[in-house]
This record gives sequence, structure tokens and C-alpha cells, in this order.
Amino acid sequence: MKNIKIVLSILTVMLFESNVQARDQIRIVGSSTVYPYATVVAENFGKTGKFKTPVIESTGTGGGMKLFCAGVGTDHADITNASRAIKSKEIDLCVKNGVTEIIEINVGNDGISFAHAANSPDADFTKEQLWRALANEVDVDGKLIANPYKQWSDIDPSLPSKKIEILIAPPTSGTRDAWNSLVMSKGCSVGAKALFGDKAKSECTKMREDGYAVEAGENDTLIVQKLASNPDAYGFFGYSYLVANRDKVKAAAIEGVQPSLEGIQDYSYPIARPLFFYVKKAHIGVVPGIDAFLKDFTSKKAMGPRGYLGEIGLVPLAKEQYDAVRSAAIELKTISTN
Repeated sequence: MKNIKIVLSILTVMLFESNVQARDQIRIVGSSTVYPYATVVAENFGKTGKFKTPVIESTGTGGGMKLFCAGVGTDHADITNASRAIKSKEIDLCVKNGVTEIIEINVGNDGISFAHAANSPDADFTKEQLWRALANEVDVDGKLIANPYKQWSDIDPSLPSKKIEILIAPPTSGTRDAWNSLVMSKGCSVGAKALFGDKAKSECTKMREDGYAVEAGENDTLIVQKLASNPDAYGFFGYSYLVANRDKVKAAAIEGVQPSLEGIQDYSYPIARPLFFYVKKAHIGVVPGIDAFLKDFTSKKAMGPRGYLGEIGLVPLAKEQYDAVRSAAIELKTISTN
């Protein structure tokens, strides 16, 4: 019986390698926020002529994780981009499906931009004001009620007397996860947290479904277009889309701070976050070019302080962080999946 198991294991490995070698192009899925950076690196990578340009799909972080963790072999993605760190339940899914060696690469930093049309009046919001605009339930006079706010001025008289209209990312989006963590959870009022009790962690991040918060899909470029055509609407997305579309949209300040390269790098901008991509180590050496792509993406010419990714909005890592990431890429270090 033991010998049979060994033979079956060898046959499985041989079949996997045979199947994967049939695909000569790296397949990448995941975050729409990381997508612009991965696309530029992929195009430069393909131009060398050594390997084909990787195929990249913008599926959202959550969707990308499902595809990435679905299994090992030619039918499954090699890399997934993520605008947040991988969750423990996603690691469990990976392990369940045989994806046991995962390389984590911290690409750089990003600031979520709460944006509106470039010709709109400047705006400044606190995290609590944004939470009250989007929350499913809020505390009013010591009681939890369905969100009653229809205009920004209903939340605070200092805010504009115009309808609340916010384009939000879908639940599968890493940007939505980051927004929930950095804005909804932290902006949730003390009173509401007390009333929610043990359920505060989940209840504070529930968004209203009465038409004032509108799911806009994973296409951040489409959100930019919608904001540009509607001066009363707001939406949130990664910093690179703000940089690339300054003629169409601008950012509102968050607690008096505008998103900037410096503010995102030192996290003085209140909704800054790290960006990642994850690599399936089992595919390295069988799908051509994955290790070379890792080296290209983490090179100083791409991710460094003067790298070309900075020109499109990526905020580079501090030197110590960069050195650790570069080492992980070169040495193919994996994260713990226990």
C-alpha cells in the first residue's frame, strides 16, 4: 500500500508538471488597485523578449484569492494581487486545495482616495462623518436606528446641503475591506459601539442599502468617469487612479489631511494601507518566467524610491521594508500556512 501511494504521488507531480508546462504565460488575477502597477511591470517584462507578457485579470482581491487558492496546476492562477493582506480563512482554503507554499510580496503603500469631481467645491470629512453617511444603522439620541441621513448637512450642519451619494466597492474588493477597517470600524461612534455590544465589529461595517451607497463594481476607471460627470457624487479608490485622473477628479481631505506620497508612506494620511501580491511557489520552474517576474517587480527600477511605479502613484517602501521584500523575492521565502 505504501509503495502504491508513493507511485501515485510521483504520477500526480509528473502530471502537474506536464500540464503546467503546456501554459507558457504567467496568469495573474486579483486587486483592481494593484492592477495598474502589475500591468506596467508585465508590459516591461514582456518587452525583454525572454518571456511572454503575463495575462492579468482585475477580479478584485477577494475574487482573486478564491481563484488563487482553488488549486495547483495549469487551470489555476500563478499570482494574485491584493489590496490587503491574505486572510487566515483564505490561507485555510489554499491549504485545503493543496496550495501550501505561498510567497508574500509587499509591493508598496497606497492611500484610499475619497474623491469627487475636479470642479466640485473642496471638502473635508472626519471618519465618523463618513461612517454616518454609509452605515446601515447609526446611534441617534442614545438609540440605534436605520440610517436617517439623506443630505450631508443632516450629519453635520457644517457639511454641504446636498444629497449623500457615494460609489462604493463591492464586498469582494480589498479596497472595500480596507475601507471597512480604516473608516467604518474606526469611524463608528462610541455610542453605536456600546449599543452594538459584542456585535460591534461586524455591525459597524454594515453599509446602508437604501440607495445612498451605490455599489460600482471592480472597475475603478468607471468610478472615475461617473464622478467626473456628477459633481455631487463621491467614491473611493486607490491613489494611483487619483494621480492618473487629476484633470477629472480630486480628493477630499480626511480629518484635514490630503492624500500625498509622503503622508501615505509615513501613514500620517488617515486611510493609508499596504499593497501585496502572492505567488504560488509550486508553479515556479514549471510556468516559465515567474521567478524572473518576481525579480523585475521588486527591482529598484520598479519599486524603488525613483522607480517607474512611483510615477503612476505607488508609494515606495522604506529601505528596511524594501530590503526584506527583495530578499523574499530572490530567496522565494514562503509565509507560514500552519
